[in-house]
Amino acid sequence: MELNELKGLFEEQFKAFEAFKEENDRQQGRSEETLQRLDGRLDEIETALRRSGRGPAEPAEDRLAPDAKAYFEYLRYGTRDEPNPVNKALGREEMKALTVGNDPAAGYLAPAEFAREIIKGEVEFSPLRDWARVRETSRNALQLPRRTGTFGAVWTAEQGTRSETEGLTYGLEDIPTHEMYALVDVSQQMLEDSEFDLESELRMEFAEQFAVTEGAAFVDGNGVGRPEGLLDHAEVASTASGSAASIADASGQADGLISLWHAIKTGYAIRGVWLLNRSTLAAVRRLKDNQKQYVWQPGLAVGQPNTILGSPYVEVPDMPDEGADATPIVFGDLRRGYTIVDRIQLSVLRDPFTQATAGKIRFIARRRVGGQVVLPEAIAKLKCST
Repeated sequence: MELNELKGLFEEQFKAFEAFKEENDRQQGRSEETLQRLDGRLDEIETALRRSGRGPAEPAEDRLAPDAKAYFEYLRYGTRDEPNPVNKALGREEMKALTVGNDPAAGYLAPAEFAREIIKGEVEFSPLRDWARVRETSRNALQLPRRTGTFGAVWTAEQGTRSETEGLTYGLEDIPTHEMYALVDVSQQMLEDSEFDLESELRMEFAEQFAVTEGAAFVDGNGVGRPEGLLDHAEVASTASGSAASIADASGQADGLISLWHAIKTGYAIRGVWLLNRSTLAAVRRLKDNQKQYVWQPGLAVGQPNTILGSPYVEVPDMPDEGADATPIVFGDLRRGYTIVDRIQLSVLRDPFTQATAGKIRFIARRRVGGQVVLPEAIAKLKCST
């Protein structure tokens, strides 16, 4: 069959198809018999094309001009965006689009990328270790000698009688260590198949949560089975804020903070640091002194911290919010006033036996640490008046 005859067949089919579309649009429906006839005509054209070839291994459409070949492909299959309406009406799609959105249609071949990174929210803990004195011990407690009394010097004449000056006494500050633990069971198969190094991940979680637990005790622990906190020591002096439920005084100024700064000795105050949570800090930043100057000042020089009344501050999330009878702020020389004692750093035991019959590995983490106020006069608290 010559090329001109093929073109004629194409033109005939194209005209028939256009006529069908016009008729179909006009009648607002589709005739199954007409569709079957048009589809059969397509099969006849394809058969005629194949019989006209020079050899059985060379399909007829491969010998067509590019424009004729493209037209043949359109008649038979349509395009990806506009499938052949005959095939679509017959419920038969000879050209199926491979899409990512459809799993059976090659979507399985385009999996999402798995990132070896866990999204974690911020975990806040009280950073008192950075400001207090930290000691290590190999025993269950640490004893620190403490001066409990002193003598006074007296004047005397050149040949006056001198007697013993009394009053110098010492005692022991005993800081016991306390144990905290965490226990997690993980299936053996999870450890084998996980994309993450779960053991390393668990160690990081243990360290983080132990920091949270000990930080809370350093602030408000009662000393029973846990460290003693800054707020719990009975000998730490307290200064009233001046108003019923706020750190501000009755006139809305910062007189309470000024009184707190001067409630401890100068040597402690010049090395003092404020401890307060973020909510209380927001309230402090709004306070002014009687000269209408803000008590909070930014650190303008490189390396200089922001200050409250000239002293640095630390955000301690475990400190209480301001409120009636609350103690939202502590000020003082923490390095001299509070001591932390480490007996055992983070220790993680991997136990493959206890839960073996359940197919699990048990991880037990523990730590021994103590802490308490050793010099109450170096620290003072601001308490909201009731």
